Amino acid sequence: MARINFVELPAAGFVASRRFYTEAFGWEMTGFGPSYACTMTGDVDLGLQGDAVEATAAPLPVIEVGDLEAALASVREAGGQISKPVFGFPGGRRFHFRDPSGCELAVMQADATQG
Repeated sequence: MARINFVELPAAGFVASRRFYTEAFGWEMTGFGPSYACTMTGDVDLGLQGDAVEATAAPLPVIEVGDLEAALASVREAGGQISKPVFGFPGGRRFHFRDPSGCELAVMQADATQG
C-alpha cells in the first residue's frame, strides 16, 4: 500500500536547520554529503535539502510504493505532471510530480536491500 513515509524540507540554512531539529526534538540526523541529512527512524522521516539547485520551493511529501514504474504510469494516467524524472539516490529511486492543484510530491521505491 502506498503511504507517505518522508517529508523533505528546503533548508537554505542547512547547518542551522540540522542543528535546530537535533536540539529542539533530539532527532539524530544522518548526513548524505555536505548539504543533505535526514532522520532514519523507519516511520515518517524528515529530510533537509540544503542544495538550492535540488531543493523544492515548499515541503515535499514523499510517497513510498512497491513498484515505481507502475506508480509513474498511474500518476501520468491520473493527470499528474512529472516535474523531475526518475532518479536514483542512496537507498532507492524516485520521481517528482505536480498534482492538479500544482502541489509537488515525490514517489519513491526503496532498493530491494532496504526492505
